Amino acid sequence: MNLVFIHGAGSTAEVFTEQTGGALAGALAFSLPGHTVPGAPASIEEFADAVDAELDARDLDDVILCGHSMGGAIALELALRSAPRLRAVALIGSGARLRVAPAVFDALQADFETATREIARNFYADPTPERLDVAAKMMHAVGKAQTLRDFAACNAFDRLARLEEVSLPLLAITGESDVMTPPKFALALADRIPGAQARIVPGAGHAAMTERPADVNDALRAFVIQVASSN
Repeated sequence: MNLVFIHGAGSTAEVFTEQTGGALAGALAFSLPGHTVPGAPASIEEFADAVDAELDARDLDDVILCGHSMGGAIALELALRSAPRLRAVALIGSGARLRVAPAVFDALQADFETATREIARNFYADPTPERLDVAAKMMHAVGKAQTLRDFAACNAFDRLARLEEVSLPLLAITGESDVMTPPKFALALADRIPGAQARIVPGAGHAAMTERPADVNDALRAFVIQVASSN
């Protein structure tokens, strides 16, 4: 079983250091094209193509694909395709539709540096200066153009009408204080997808995997065991 993490908009694989640093044995995370490697994807479908190709290139089978926010949309897209290397998907702070307010695009266009810090405030239940610095610096490293493409890809994503087509095991994790993808998003996935589960993490916001890593890791560890035992 291979647990593979996919980051969200304006982020990189570094957002999963609390998962890939040994807490979850063998877990992998890689950055999407346009973030730390060449490319400029502008849709969830294009990102999904890139992830599928990366799994092939690494010859990874029995993959549990875990995506945060935009990464969750990518994981859901691949689940709908019944990608052959996938065994299950897990979503953190994500959903089947990811609308982005027009004001976000306006702010990013007008003053990227200020906007990134304001957007970062929505990532956490407790937006400490250190957490804001990390999130804002990550968006700066990704750059304005790709961050805007990321949010546009999220805004265009809508798979609500197709949720019943998902046949893979699915776990939806959401922080109880997530203002970007509130708990109702995870609960809707669990309600609409046969056999899907939702876990709401106390004291966490949108970036639950960094704010409450132990709780998220415990949920993922249990999910991996469950999927493996269903062989």
